Amino acid sequence: MGQEVKTILIDTHCHLDSSDFNDDRQEAARRAIDSGVEYIINVGASVKGSKDSVNLALEYPFFYAAVGIHPHEADTVDKDSIGEIEKLAKNNKVVAIGETGLDYYRNYSEANNQKDLFIALIKLSKNSGLPLVIHSRHAQEDTLKIMREFMPLKAVVHCFSGNNDFLRECVDMGFFVSFTCNITYKKAEDLRQVVKVAPLERIMLETDAPYLSPEGSRGKRNEPCNVKRVALDIAKIKGVTFEDVARCTTDNAKNFFGLR
Repeated sequence: MGQEVKTILIDTHCHLDSSDFNDDRQEAARRAIDSGVEYIINVGASVKGSKDSVNLALEYPFFYAAVGIHPHEADTVDKDSIGEIEKLAKNNKVVAIGETGLDYYRNYSEANNQKDLFIALIKLSKNSGLPLVIHSRHAQEDTLKIMREFMPLKAVVHCFSGNNDFLRECVDMGFFVSFTCNITYKKAEDLRQVVKVAPLERIMLETDAPYLSPEGSRGKRNEPCNVKRVALDIAKIKGVTFEDVARCTTDNAKNFFGLR
């Protein structure tokens, strides 16, 4: 008999710096490893969160960091904030800029401030040579308009929730899309149809933990170990094997983030 091949997964977007993990962060990381997760990308959503992400990446060998500022924070951002992110981006365990983008669903910050922040971090991505992690919610048109102005870009649209037209535009521009546990929700049939047509060679996996727990655990804290559930559901939706999904999405993530 041949040697068994280990199935490897990567959670490309989570927030283990969240206070939700203060009591059992190490245990959550261990559960991820036990479920087959080889790497975790912890994503900053503020200056503080980005600093904490870098510290986690320095503490855990299999953690890497993305540094950025969420559009919700745009009204409070100044030049010093961008400067802090720029400094953090020089750490060798930082593999991406983000998350950043536009969120017109909550509108916690003014649209013009969101755009200014988005553009500043796109420029940092291009100047640093690091890929970009994009947040886009109810803002497809403006997101695409801004991204087109700065092509070529190496980017992933995280927690993808757009329609087929947005998917096609993103894929045509060479971007990746990542899906999280919301594809498991009973009322997410439209999103599952997007998963079905999305090219596997352009898909990555994420949990966005502690948010968006899978169906059956909604209302509870999400964890990186649940990235396996995302892979299983994508395999079911697309009619391929779990192993195929794991292998392709892991290769995609390693190449995108430069993981070794």
